Amino acid sequence: MARQHKSNPTPQTIRKIRHKLLAWYNINRRELPWRTKGTQTPVPYQVLVSEFMLQQTQVATVIDYFDRFLKHFPTIEALALAPVQQVLLLWQGLGYYRRARNLHAAAKKIVQENHGQIPANLAAIASLPGVGRYTAGAIASIAFEIRAPVLDGNVARVLSRWFAIEEPIDKSTVRSHMWSLAEMLVPEVSPGDFNQAMMELGALVCTPRNPQCSTCPIADLCRARSHGLTNVIPRRSLKRGPQEVMHHVLVVKRGRRFIIEQRPLKGLWAGLWQMPTAEMLNAHVTAKQIQNWALQHLGVIVDLPRPAGNLRHQTTHRSIIAKVWITDVVEGKLHKSRGQWRTLDNLHDLPMSILQQNVVVLIPNSI
Repeated sequence: MARQHKSNPTPQTIRKIRHKLLAWYNINRRELPWRTKGTQTPVPYQVLVSEFMLQQTQVATVIDYFDRFLKHFPTIEALALAPVQQVLLLWQGLGYYRRARNLHAAAKKIVQENHGQIPANLAAIASLPGVGRYTAGAIASIAFEIRAPVLDGNVARVLSRWFAIEEPIDKSTVRSHMWSLAEMLVPEVSPGDFNQAMMELGALVCTPRNPQCSTCPIADLCRARSHGLTNVIPRRSLKRGPQEVMHHVLVVKRGRRFIIEQRPLKGLWAGLWQMPTAEMLNAHVTAKQIQNWALQHLGVIVDLPRPAGNLRHQTTHRSIIAKVWITDVVEGKLHKSRGQWRTLDNLHDLPMSILQQNVVVLIPNSI
């Protein structure tokens, strides 16, 4: 049976961890566009944007998006005034689009209620749209030097190894215990650097596989290393794999123009644009059924659709198979609320998921 070490670190151990980790971070920290150098003061707006982008996304992926985003929205006022579709367009390809909507909503709230100043208060930060306990702690500690803990995937892995926590780290009681450990460890002085050091250590040294223990500044205090458990900790509960689902994407053309529609404002890819897509139909659908769906969904009569190929796309919870169909309009008028007609070279202002971008790429070779 897995053991869980619930004994708290001694004050002496806490002091050693803080000293060793901050000394390591000062030498090994990566230069990132949202990080300050030397004695520079953090820019709270840049911290806010980076922490939203870093939710469930790796640093290497975020850098280019961050730079482009800040170029278009250099201030929180610029972001708050921008149409949400423009924000989604700049977020296109980064995934988890709800983050973009929440960031936009948070900016509007800060501008309307706090004169454009990100609140230097943990509770106020936590009340912003899309800000959970981790994001609130990261923004508060990094931007304002507020003593607040963080617990993301990197930090959870580091803590589980330091303290040889063998129970699944996604178990609620274990998660609560790790939050307590994180809170004990974060210092009054330089809490932002300490939290970033924890995350940096997990990203660069205490990696998921084959951790670089020989270069770890805390190796002599790590219980997993002393017990030979670094390659089995952390553990997670067994979970089901992604659900396999079928999307039928109908490319409807009239001359050089194609029907493009906006997705619902809630759910998967909320508010993004797409070629008309049926998600409730099963895998074994006939061309006639797709033709009937087009009439009901779009209000136009189309030729019998022909298959143009399959695409695969993976999200966190779904393994999507997209069967692409192509057809021409015979007669009828597109429902007013259903979408609009666009040429393929006039889609640049509409945010689309990667899957739908791949559909657009497929079209020229299929018509």
